[in-house]
Amino acid sequence: MTSLSLPHPDWPDADDDPRWSDWLNLEPSPPVRRDWRIGAVGAGFIMRDCHLPAYAAAGLHAVGIVSRHRRSAEEVAALHGVERVYDSLEQMLDQADVEILDVAVPPQAQRGLIERAVGHRRKPRGILAQKPLAMSPDEGKAIVQACQQAGVRLQVNQNMRFDQSIRGLKTLLDRSVLGEPVLATIDMRAIPHWMPWAQGGRSLATYIMSIHHLDTFRYWLGDPDRVLASTRPDPRTSFDHHDGINLAILEYDAGPRASTWDDVWSGPSPDPHGEGPRRRIGQAIEIRWRVEGTRGVALGTIGWPDWPQRRPSTLRFTSLDDPHPPEDRQGWRAPVWSSCWFPDAFRGPLFGLARALETHQPPDIDGADNLKTLALCEAVLVAAREHRVVDPRQWW
Repeated sequence: MTSLSLPHPDWPDADDDPRWSDWLNLEPSPPVRRDWRIGAVGAGFIMRDCHLPAYAAAGLHAVGIVSRHRRSAEEVAALHGVERVYDSLEQMLDQADVEILDVAVPPQAQRGLIERAVGHRRKPRGILAQKPLAMSPDEGKAIVQACQQAGVRLQVNQNMRFDQSIRGLKTLLDRSVLGEPVLATIDMRAIPHWMPWAQGGRSLATYIMSIHHLDTFRYWLGDPDRVLASTRPDPRTSFDHHDGINLAILEYDAGPRASTWDDVWSGPSPDPHGEGPRRRIGQAIEIRWRVEGTRGVALGTIGWPDWPQRRPSTLRFTSLDDPHPPEDRQGWRAPVWSSCWFPDAFRGPLFGLARALETHQPPDIDGADNLKTLALCEAVLVAAREHRVVDPRQWW
């Protein structure tokens, strides 16, 4: 883990001091250019309510959009001022001079679409792909290889890395504010809305929901050496599946341990999308995380479960190395900010890809590296199914 110098004298004092944003590196660095020619693929929730609003707020705009259903693309284009709607991916690549292809389609459709894009005579310079990049490590490798052979940079939209509390914690770890990490936990009690494309696949919660938390542990702590896991179906989800409620433990030979408890049941309470019993029984919908180190502790919450209400995530921490610990809060620092994971953080992956194209460097969530996140998902599936400890590195 990289350790940065700790600027003790520069620690902000008040929780609402705007300097916390820079101190904790909450916001990703934007690209130099703002006129990147972005081609949007897909017109569903992620593109309509997350990608395009986040880009517009950052001064970036799509020059074209294409979707399976033209009417949906036309509605999204009118809503967000996209210049033109196209009838096919190839037509958009031919006519819109696309530099960055922003893909927001189900994972089952992603490989074929990306291979068409990189094989086209007017291929884009970079592609932003959704997570999961694929529903298996082998499928993910095929996508990465296609992009590498075509000379197209591939960025994966692991957008939880750009949640403000997740980034803040990463900075605390890099600066050794907490010392050496000992234990990291994520505890999710939430009821996701499973999209129709999620039905009938080889994985439900692992590759679609738990992937956020598994990738976050990679972001915070690096790649684990072993995985233990247990899973069971979610009683609320009516279609057949195996991995609904997921429990996973990650072991690191360097010392840290990490666990994610991904509870998509959360109790016999109403599904926000209309299914399940109508009487609420002591339900608590929330995502909390905690990281303990040899020199400090950090606690956080994720605001996403309250969407569409905007609720920022939170972070508070205490460190033995704090030069001026606030006595009125028993040493706890609690920075505040107004930005949210949904939709603000979705500009982060696009920023990273654009900066990579400007600097001729790999993106910060490079497709090749993201194969290790897919390997970690696969390790959780196998560990739970076969009731054994699994080394995720066998799928690298």
